[in-house]
Amino acid sequence: MARNTAIGMKARRGEVARGETAGAYKWMALSCTSLGTLLATLNSGTLIIALPVLLRELHTDLITLVWVLLSYMLVQTVLVLTAGRLSDMVGRKHLFVLGSAAFGVASLIAGFVSTGGELVAVRVLQGAAGALMMATSSAIVTDAFPKRQLGVALGTNMIVAAVGSILGTILGGWLTLFGWQWVFWFNVPFSVIGTIWAWLNLREQGQIDRHQRFDIPGTITYLISITGLLLALTIGGIEGWTTPLVIGGFIAAIIFLPIFIVRELHARQPLLDLSLFRDRLFAMGNLSAFLNSLARLAVTFLFVFYFQGPLQKDALTAGILLTPIALGMLITSPISGYLADRHGSRLLASLGLVIAAVGLAGMALIQIDTPYWYTATVMFVMGAGSGLFNSPNTSAIMASVRPGQRGIAAGTRTMLMNTGGVFSIAFALAIVASTLPASVMFQIFAGVTAGVPASALTSFMNGLHISFWLMAAISLLAAVASAMRGSAHPGGVTEEDAVADVA
Repeated sequence: MARNTAIGMKARRGEVARGETAGAYKWMALSCTSLGTLLATLNSGTLIIALPVLLRELHTDLITLVWVLLSYMLVQTVLVLTAGRLSDMVGRKHLFVLGSAAFGVASLIAGFVSTGGELVAVRVLQGAAGALMMATSSAIVTDAFPKRQLGVALGTNMIVAAVGSILGTILGGWLTLFGWQWVFWFNVPFSVIGTIWAWLNLREQGQIDRHQRFDIPGTITYLISITGLLLALTIGGIEGWTTPLVIGGFIAAIIFLPIFIVRELHARQPLLDLSLFRDRLFAMGNLSAFLNSLARLAVTFLFVFYFQGPLQKDALTAGILLTPIALGMLITSPISGYLADRHGSRLLASLGLVIAAVGLAGMALIQIDTPYWYTATVMFVMGAGSGLFNSPNTSAIMASVRPGQRGIAAGTRTMLMNTGGVFSIAFALAIVASTLPASVMFQIFAGVTAGVPASALTSFMNGLHISFWLMAAISLLAAVASAMRGSAHPGGVTEEDAVADVA
């Protein structure tokens, strides 16, 4: 009896010790993914604010400049599903560490390029490294945290993203004073620190399935179709919609996108597991995430050229003027994560998208002489809405799948968000570019508007207005999709009941 009691007490002590270790580990895991998020958002902010400087100093054309952005996002979009599947096969830690290290190496190389084409090539490498981190980050957090704290954990990552966005635009403007190369070189120490920290602290928590295989035909058909469509959109708005490359791009998309979908429906282990979309919560959560990215990602891109073009602000000032967007996210992200853990995601996520739509509609009323307080207000409203949406939506998506599917679920979410983002920038560029001659567009985007007639600036602003109205409409459509997710969790449990069970 005494022996059995002693064994029982020892077992309970072991369970407590394991629980304490797990409790400590989840915060260490969150610190690793937060460092990766900070690196990614700082990089995005510093680069986008430096685009006009790159256009002038690398003596490149506008299409190449846009592809400095799109190449990174496109490669990350294509590879993130593969990376997500690979993380389910070999584990999250190794891929996250590899991605962090590779991102630093690519950033170092980027500062030594001499042409726009070379920079696009290096950004492809950066995108591949980013895919490894993005595909594993949400899965690492979901593996480490219980469902009742998942919203807070993902909300913390959103806070870091907001801080990175604020610092990135300001830091990018400041770094350009020393040369555009520092926009990339500053990533290197962050990468070194993040890689070492992740290697020391991360461990494998999820289920590993080494029997999974890559869907090479799916990857190829997806890459051809999306690349063709993006090429057509970005080139068509600047050089004309009847050029051979534009027509060829549309033809490639029309042919290969249906082939990709048919392939994924019949593949044994597809790149995009369409069976996951049978769950309404997963499907509507991802659809609303895609539409939110389509509505939001081009906003910063457009404001960079608005501030440095018609308003003639320098890069540092433009970076400071952009901060209200990230400030709105910074305030609402932790609140939404906390509330989502207790009340579910549907109402919060849908409300956030409606608020973002209000901010986007307000942006459509901005003129060259609009006072900054108004511009800052609508930017803040849009950012606050996005912050209210992101944490609950991500938490709901990741909680709707089995642990062994979290890598591919995170990859699917990131792929759809990135696809929305690259289309957002491509559509916005096509709309704005269609209102102006290419030479005038170059002057505005390079921040050299001396001698540009007032009528041309008015046309540029009209293009911005059309873009923002369209984005507002898409954000409302995303809100409808979010509301349609229902409350069903796998197994017939309502989202509210699931929250209550784990609280």
